[in-house]
Amino acid sequence: MTHVLDRPVWNALTSAWADRSQGTAAVRQLDPAFGPFAAAADRAAPSLTDLTPGPDGLWIVEREPFNAPEGFIIARQATLNQMLAKSVTPGAVDFDIIPLTDADGPEMLTLARLTKPGPFAARTHELSAFIGIRHEGRLVAIAGERMRMPGFAEVSAVCTHPDFRGRGYAPGLMRQVMQRILDRGEQPFLHTYRDNPIAIRLYESLGFEYRATMRLTILDKPD
Repeated sequence: MTHVLDRPVWNALTSAWADRSQGTAAVRQLDPAFGPFAAAADRAAPSLTDLTPGPDGLWIVEREPFNAPEGFIIARQATLNQMLAKSVTPGAVDFDIIPLTDADGPEMLTLARLTKPGPFAARTHELSAFIGIRHEGRLVAIAGERMRMPGFAEVSAVCTHPDFRGRGYAPGLMRQVMQRILDRGEQPFLHTYRDNPIAIRLYESLGFEYRATMRLTILDKPD
């Protein structure tokens, strides 16, 4: 049987993201203001032909490689590790973690554009309750959730300003997001590039375990 996480984008688009996506029963796309994700019910590339990419293209995450439909080009492909956690490894936090609001959106976007933790659009911060760390009033680290579907929520947009790395901000934020997900009776998961062993070791130290290999395909229209 297919696991719900084998098709994370499609299952998010048809559940938690349903009111923020557009399309039909056959193909759906997240509003580009929230992110670049899209998927087809039948997993077939031609089904995406009529979609319009946003500024970051269309991001497809599936178990198998994805071909470009007619009128599109493949801007990038990558192999991802999908990781799942059943619990959180305890760890000390000696800094203040604060809830973030819509008013913090511009600063979150600026930090995400600087550090590039993954796709982060103008309204991505509205997909979940984000948390962060400020230093002398400056937002220097954030974390939140992105894809959600029954029983699962993705830890995402974890980023720290380069001037403040090495202080344990990322694991501290992730532990709080993971625990929040677990407290809801859901399981936290995430995606990371397979060629990023430093990130993989960090996630393993927090309680994540490898679940599956996923394929990221970024589609766009030719110039």
